Amino acid sequence: MYRDNYINSLRIELLELVADQLTPVALKYGYSEAPLETTIKWRPQVLVLGNYSSGKSTLINEFLGAKIQGTGQAPTDDSFTVITYDDSLPPDSPVRITEERDGKVLLNDPEYPFETLKKHGQRFAAHFRLKKVNSPFLKNLAIIDTPGMLDSITERDRGYNYQEVIGDLAQIADLVLVLFDPHKAGTVREAHTSLRDTLPAKTFEDRVLFVLNRIDECASMMDLIRVYGTLCWNLSQITGRKDIPMIHLTYSPGALENMDQQPPDYLKYLENQREALKEAVLKAPCHRLDNLAAFVETHGQRLAHLLEALINYRLRARRFHFKGVAMAMIAGLLAAGVGWIGSMATPALAGLDPVIRLSICGGIAVATMALWLTSVHRFLYRRFHRKTLAALDELTSLENQTRRDSWEAVRDLVKNHLEKTRGKYPLTEVRRQYATVWGIYEKGSREIREALKEIASLPPDREDDDREQDTAGAA
Repeated sequence: MYRDNYINSLRIELLELVADQLTPVALKYGYSEAPLETTIKWRPQVLVLGNYSSGKSTLINEFLGAKIQGTGQAPTDDSFTVITYDDSLPPDSPVRITEERDGKVLLNDPEYPFETLKKHGQRFAAHFRLKKVNSPFLKNLAIIDTPGMLDSITERDRGYNYQEVIGDLAQIADLVLVLFDPHKAGTVREAHTSLRDTLPAKTFEDRVLFVLNRIDECASMMDLIRVYGTLCWNLSQITGRKDIPMIHLTYSPGALENMDQQPPDYLKYLENQREALKEAVLKAPCHRLDNLAAFVETHGQRLAHLLEALINYRLRARRFHFKGVAMAMIAGLLAAGVGWIGSMATPALAGLDPVIRLSICGGIAVATMALWLTSVHRFLYRRFHRKTLAALDELTSLENQTRRDSWEAVRDLVKNHLEKTRGKYPLTEVRRQYATVWGIYEKGSREIREALKEIASLPPDREDDDREQDTAGAA
C-alpha cells in the first residue's frame, strides 16, 4: 500500500497547493469563476466525443457490461451524461443504473467538478445529467458521454455553445476519446471544429485518442484499409500534424450478434486492438498525477504572466507619475520666477518686504503645482492609460511560443483589470502575489516532476503483484 499512499498524499498536496496559493489569485483577477481545485478534486474522467451514430453509446455499454446508454442509427441522445461508480450494491449484483440526477442538481453539488459549467445557461443544464452505475469498470474513473456531432446544427439549434462546453469538459478530462465510423470518416462540421480549434486550445495532444469504431461494417479488409487511410488523411489535414495520428480500431461484438450476421474474417486479427483500447481507457487514472502536475504548471505560468504584465504597467505608471511631479515642480518654479520678476517690475509690489514677496511667489509655485497635478497631469495620465491599453502587448516580452500562448490566455484579463481599476492598484501586493505564483510554477512544478519520477521508480504494491500472478495463473 506504500505506493498508493504516496500517490494519494501527493495528490492531496497538489490540491492544497492549488487551493491555498493559486485559487485566491485566480479569483481576484477573474482568471477563474470558481476555485481552480474544483475541476481537479474529483476522480479521473474520460470524455467521449464523436459524430452521431459513431457508436459512442454502444462502446460505453461494452465497457460497462450493460445497456446503460441508448443506442441507434439516428441521433438518440442529445445530453451530456456523466457516468460514475456506485459501490452501494453487493459486488455480484447485475450492472444497472442505481441513481440519476438532473443537470441543475449536478451543477450545484460541490462534490462534483462541474460548477464552472453553470455559465452555459439553463438550456445546457437541461441537457446535462448524471448516472450512477455499479459497473466495476468505473471503480477508478468516470465516463462523460456527449451528444453526437452534426453537420448542419448551430448554436441557436442547441441553445448553448456546444464547442465551449466541449472545451471546458476536455480541460478537466484525463483522456479524450474521439470516435469515427466508416461511413463518416471524412468528419462532420462540428467534429472538424472540435479537432482543429477546441481540443488543441483546451487539452494536450497526448490526452486525445482517435478511434475508428464499427469496423465490422467494412465489407472486407481492403474496404477497412481504404476507410482507415481516408481517416488518416483527413485527421492530418485538420490537426496540422505531419505524423499520422494513432487510430484505435474497435467494434461491438454484442451489436454484431444482435444483427445475426457472420462477422468478417479480418476481425479475428483485430481483437488485440479492442483490448488495447480498453486498457488505454483503464489507464486514465495513471495519467491523473501527471495531468495535475501539468495543471499546476500551466495555471501557475499563466497567472505569473498576468501578474507580470500588471507589475510592468504599475512600473510604467510610477515612472510617468515621477515625471509628472517633476514637470509640476518645474512649472511651479517657473511660475514663482515669473512672479518674482513681476513683483520687482511693479512699483506697488517692489517696496514690499522681500520675505513677503518670497511668500507670495512660494504660494504661486504651490498653486501652479497643484493646478498642474489636478488638471494637466490627470489629462496626460488618461492619455497614457489609453495608449498603454492600445499597445497592451508591449507590457510583456513574447520571445517564444510558450510566452505567446500564455499571454493569449490572460491578455483580455489584464486589459479588463486595467480598465476596471484604471491602473490604480497596490504594486507591493501584486509583487508579493507574483513571487508566490512564480515560485509554484518554477520550484513547485520541478519538485512535483521529481516526485512523479520517484513514483515511477517504485515497485508495485503487493496487491498489484498478487493480481498480476492471479492473472498469469488464470491464463
